[in-house]
Amino acid sequence: MESNLAGYFLDRNLAEGRGADTALVCGEVSVSYAELVALSARAGHLLRSLGVRKGQRVLLALSDGVEFVAAWYGAQRIGAVTAEVYTFLTAKDYAYYLGYTDAAVVVVDAVTLEPVRQALAGGARARVLVAGVPEAELRPQESPLWTLMEQAPGELEPEPMAAEDVAIWKFTTGSTGSPKACVHPAGNPLASFRHYARGVLDLRASDRVLAVPKLFFGYARDLVALFPFGVGGTGIAFPERSTVELLFELIERHRPTVLVNVPTMMSAMLAHQGAAGADLSSLRLTTSAGEALPEALHRRWDATFEVPVVDGIGSSEAYHIYLSNRPGEIRHGSVGRPVPGYTARVLDESGAELPHGEIGTLEVSGPSVASEYWDAPEKSASTFGAGTVRTADLFSRDDEGFFTYHGRADDLLKVGGVFVAPSEIEHCLLGHPDVLDCAVLGHATGGLVRPLAHVVLRVGASTDAEALREFARARLAGHKCPREFRFVEALPRTANGKLDRRALRAQQEPS
Repeated sequence: MESNLAGYFLDRNLAEGRGADTALVCGEVSVSYAELVALSARAGHLLRSLGVRKGQRVLLALSDGVEFVAAWYGAQRIGAVTAEVYTFLTAKDYAYYLGYTDAAVVVVDAVTLEPVRQALAGGARARVLVAGVPEAELRPQESPLWTLMEQAPGELEPEPMAAEDVAIWKFTTGSTGSPKACVHPAGNPLASFRHYARGVLDLRASDRVLAVPKLFFGYARDLVALFPFGVGGTGIAFPERSTVELLFELIERHRPTVLVNVPTMMSAMLAHQGAAGADLSSLRLTTSAGEALPEALHRRWDATFEVPVVDGIGSSEAYHIYLSNRPGEIRHGSVGRPVPGYTARVLDESGAELPHGEIGTLEVSGPSVASEYWDAPEKSASTFGAGTVRTADLFSRDDEGFFTYHGRADDLLKVGGVFVAPSEIEHCLLGHPDVLDCAVLGHATGGLVRPLAHVVLRVGASTDAEALREFARARLAGHKCPREFRFVEALPRTANGKLDRRALRAQQEPS
């Protein structure tokens, strides 16, 4: 039971007397630990009745809510492997995930049912469990989740799991190719909980955690529906898309103590007309991850909301956050120091460790590194060692052990014979009060590469290209200043909220 995630994060709360405490809040519904244990048991019985066995994959294509959490823990309870995908994908995308995972069962809702049907019509195989759709509208091979769960017993002992037994597939973002599954044994989330959730964030039973990203994104799922349960805390979930207005409303209504955030939303919250009057007093901290947090944005957040930002960086390959600032020990412009139990080195092209202050690629070692990319032996061999991940991220480390992110090695631009990191230019422009979001790509003109900035301005801003150019010139070396600016309504992003440079590059090329 100790390495079964349902046993550790759910059942243990009953054994320790917290059965009546609130585990999950969704809208007006509050679910106690005792109720969630029973729901996960019912879901586990249902999955077994459909033929799911230990080690088989269960794919979740569900909106955030009680169904998602119950089905996820139901799969974990019987030793199945959970994998989650975004709820606003095309049939082609779902066909890819269904084929890649060879899932025995896919759990869907009213949002994802039709595209999953189309994917299955194309030849993909899986039994379908459906939430939130009338039974009369279901087809053969589609079963009503809640109806069948209600008929199942509310008790089910967790399947014995060793720490090395595979429990979770975490997908990469797919921003540089087709998403790949990072294969994680049951011991990895347990290690991340101990070292990051407890060792860095100091999660406690009084914490109520609300996330901006949706639960299919492991960063949010772990911090809402896994890590708080490890200390008897409460997760807050909502099925709607995350908007600034909704977040301000949810914070006021549910009074979370921890907000799981991303820089894009932080910028949008600051730009909102209601920012000055927003009541964030319940928050003891907000986390930031998923993309780089510009120093200027961080300082504007501090000045406006006075809620400490614990910025960090993690990856699907290492399960969760491995470099992070600490509450009470925050360095603006830095992603902090290694999480307890992890080590990090900055390497040159030959693999030798670089002196402090120099920029190179990051290598991370720790107790939660994936065993492999599924069905990608060559990529696995070049990325993973024994408990080690070799990243394509550029970092430097200072004398005090704080790490600074400089973008990805494959995003570097060579301008005037000198390599330039787009992130440096982006962070500079994001320091302008009228810039809500921006991305910099290389643009070839007359055989030369120049930085081109795609900029999203706040509503009502009148700033033009020349004003931004002068702003950049005052802060950057001449060759780093964009020669051209394109103003856009929004930047393309992956389902995880990260900038999709491939999509942006495709938009840029026709001109």
